[in-house]
Amino acid sequence: MLKLLPLMMILSLTIACSSKRQVKDVDNSKTIVRDFEVRDASSTIRPGWIEDAEVWVEQEKMDTSSYRYFSFETEPKVNREIACNLAKANVRSDIASEITTFIQKSLGASQEGQAAIDANNPKTQPMREFVENTLAERVQGMINGAAVIKTYWEKRHYTKKLGAKKDYIGFTCASLIRMEKERLKAAVDKASEEVVKKADDKDTKENVKKALQNLGEDFIKARQGEI
Repeated sequence: MLKLLPLMMILSLTIACSSKRQVKDVDNSKTIVRDFEVRDASSTIRPGWIEDAEVWVEQEKMDTSSYRYFSFETEPKVNREIACNLAKANVRSDIASEITTFIQKSLGASQEGQAAIDANNPKTQPMREFVENTLAERVQGMINGAAVIKTYWEKRHYTKKLGAKKDYIGFTCASLIRMEKERLKAAVDKASEEVVKKADDKDTKENVKKALQNLGEDFIKARQGEI
């Protein structure tokens, strides 16, 4: 127990320091070397939520008790409409990927330190393939009520003299999306049920059920840094 005390003190200090992290709206156009010039934008200040949505909304004292927040910024596209449509669509894709990754990690280890799915067991192969190849797409259809609350776009002129491969104009767009915690938990739980259904034998099904029990609640806590 005494050996654990220094480690616990270091962990506490790390958490305390990380809790002070700030994400602000900044104009960093003169401090970062880029291969483009911003010719136009929806705001003169680049929003902090693009860097870290969760930290930014807490600093802005937005409702984090009922909602979770996600953001995504596109690569440069040929016009603003395409870029912003992709930003809205890809946030939902990112949420689905995050849920799928969380499920994979939960299946990979239990509290006892043993995998819920044995990679060497051929009986679990259909379920592993489903999680790896199909689940993220299914989860996107389970994400209901995700609302776009902010967007930010830039018109950029990329030039070879600044380091770009060629001279061209490109538009980027970022979206901030808000989703109710209850809807998010429901999506995670529904995705977990889909995985359980893919378990063929009784023992595997019970192991998977145990590994994914209360996963919706755990997912929310993990995003809040509680687990």
